[in-house]
Amino acid sequence: MGFPRQRAKTIDVRVTNLNPAHDVGASAWLVEFEDHRLLLDAGVHPKREGREALPLYDRISGSDLDAIVISHCHHDHVGSLPVVVRKFPKAHVLMTELSYFIVDRVLHNSVNVMMRQRDELGITEYPMFTHTEVEEISAIFQGFRYNREIEWAAFAKTRAGGRSPTLEFLDAGHALGSAGVMIRGADNTLFYTGDVSFRDQTLLKGARFEDVQAEVMIMETTRGAREVPSDFTREAEIRRLAQSIREVQARKGSILIPVFALGRTQEILALLALLMASGELPRQPVYIGGLGRVFTEIYDLQAHRTHRHHSNLALTESLDLQVLERRQMETIKLGGGKLFVLTSGMMNPNTAAFELALRMMEDERHGIFFVGYADPDTPAGKLRSTPHGGAFSFGPQDRRVTRKCQVLEFDLTAHANRDELLALVSQVSPKAVILGHGEADARGWFREQITRQHPRIKVFDPGPAETVEA
Repeated sequence: MGFPRQRAKTIDVRVTNLNPAHDVGASAWLVEFEDHRLLLDAGVHPKREGREALPLYDRISGSDLDAIVISHCHHDHVGSLPVVVRKFPKAHVLMTELSYFIVDRVLHNSVNVMMRQRDELGITEYPMFTHTEVEEISAIFQGFRYNREIEWAAFAKTRAGGRSPTLEFLDAGHALGSAGVMIRGADNTLFYTGDVSFRDQTLLKGARFEDVQAEVMIMETTRGAREVPSDFTREAEIRRLAQSIREVQARKGSILIPVFALGRTQEILALLALLMASGELPRQPVYIGGLGRVFTEIYDLQAHRTHRHHSNLALTESLDLQVLERRQMETIKLGGGKLFVLTSGMMNPNTAAFELALRMMEDERHGIFFVGYADPDTPAGKLRSTPHGGAFSFGPQDRRVTRKCQVLEFDLTAHANRDELLALVSQVSPKAVILGHGEADARGWFREQITRQHPRIKVFDPGPAETVEA
C-alpha cells in the first residue's frame, strides 16, 4: 500500500502550530501535505479554562479536513477531539487500536470534569461537548495496529492517476497506545514524534523508531532544559524511591504520588507491585482514583497486545487497590504509612491529588513524591519549587499554605531525554525540524544544538498560528 519509501524529491508541506500558547499547551498541528490536509492531535491547554484552552481551530480555513490523527489519549493531545469533529464532521478520525480502547473513556471523563467545573467555578462555557456527542462520534473512530500503512485522504481529491498519501503509527513507548506518526506521499515524507520515551519503563518498553527517516520532523521538546547526569540510572531512582517510602512510613506519615490517570498511574502501580513482591516494601492497600482504576483494568486486559515487560503482571490482582472517592478525601485518616497514587500529575484544583495535598502540606510526617513532568505554573510546579518552610499560594483562591511536608522528585519520566531526541534528529536526517510541546528554554536548547550539530537542517520554532513552509 502507498508509495515506495524513498527520499523526497520536492517539498510540498506546510505545518501550522494551533497551540494557543508558546508552551507545552494544547497539542494540535495542521499539516497541509500534497493537496491534502490532516490534523495531528486535538488537545486542550492544561492551564487554561473554557474556550481559551482550545487549539486555534478558527485558523483552519475552508470546510475540508481529510483526517484527524491522535497520537495518544492524554488530555493535552485529545481533549478537544469532539470540538474539532463537530467543525469537520467528514474527517476520518484515526488512532492506534490501543488508543481506540481508551479514548471514549477519556472524553466522557472530560465531560464530567467540565460539568463539575461549571457548577463549582461558574465556567458557563462548560461543557464544550456532551456525553451524547461523545457517544455519537465514537462510531467514526478508527483504530489501527502499529506498523501498518493507512491511506487517509479522500480518493476523489488525490492527484490525477495518483493515490492517497499514507500514514503509519509507530510505537512511541510513552503510554498505552502512544504513537509517532509517519506520513508518506508521492514526493514528501513527514514524521511526528508525539510524546516519546526511548527508555524502557516498568511496564512499557521504549519507542520503536529505529528505521525512521523523513524530510520533515515535528518533535516534542518537553525535557530540553533538563540535563541528565552522566551517572543516572533508573534502577538507582527506584531504590531511592523505595527507601524514601520506607522512611516516611517509619515516622508514621503517608505518601502521595501525584500521577496522570493514564500511563503514570499504571507504571507506578507496577513498580509498587514489584517492590512489594520482592519484600522491599510491605504489602498494603494502595489508594487510587476511579479513572486510574478504569485505565489500570484496560492495561491488564490489553497486556497481550502491548509491547511491554511483565505481560503476566495483572495489577488489579497483584495489588489491593482501593478507590478513594471524593467524599472520603476530607475524612480518611492520614497516619500509618498509607500509599496514595492519585490524579492529577499537575495537581490541578478540584482533583484528588490537589485535595489530599492540602491536608498533607503542613504536616512534616508526610511525603509528596513527584515521578514525572509538572508544568512550573501549575500547583504541582509551585509546590516543587517551594523550599521547606516556605509559604506560597496553592489553588484558584490563592490559598496561602506553608510547605512542611517532605517533597521529593524522582526521574521516572515517560518523556525522552534531550540527548536521545538529538540522536533521533541524526537518525531521521530531516531537511527541517519543527519544535513544539515544550517550554521556551527547552525549545531554545534544541534550536541551538541542532543548528550547531547539523547546520544544513532548518530549525523552526513556530508560535501560535504560525505556519512553516518546510
